[in-house]
Amino acid sequence: MEAERIDELMMVALAEARAALEHGDVPVGAVVARIDTGEVLARRHNERELTNDPTAHAEVLALRDAATATESWRLDQCALIVTLEPCAMCAGALVNTRIGTVVFGAPDPKAGAVGSRYNLLADPRLNHECPVAHGVRGEESAQLLTEFFSSRRG
Repeated sequence: MEAERIDELMMVALAEARAALEHGDVPVGAVVARIDTGEVLARRHNERELTNDPTAHAEVLALRDAATATESWRLDQCALIVTLEPCAMCAGALVNTRIGTVVFGAPDPKAGAVGSRYNLLADPRLNHECPVAHGVRGEESAQLLTEFFSSRRG
């Protein structure tokens, strides 16, 4: 997928992240798109607060929708574009969907599981590995999170 298309998809993910703010969720947005065409199959944001569901992370919700759209749990021809580095739960879901590639904006030094704290998508002991790119609109993604958590503390 071309860098320009990845940037456009990250803009969609950022719009989803902003939508999470409307119901008090941590502003994380995710998009699943076909690698070959860049077609968006799913776009979601965190909904843990909205649904009282601890698994309602943007990535998991987008993966579920993409699997429905493709009528397959295998998403090896797809890319996940997400504003924040996936956590261990989400990285596990990515391994289980056989995702083709992952692109994230901001790193998560406390809970990131695709490079920062852990690297589940590059662990040869698991049944799937995939390429990961990071830093796409990373400052913008990080700023959204910083502002959200600052408003909670202040």
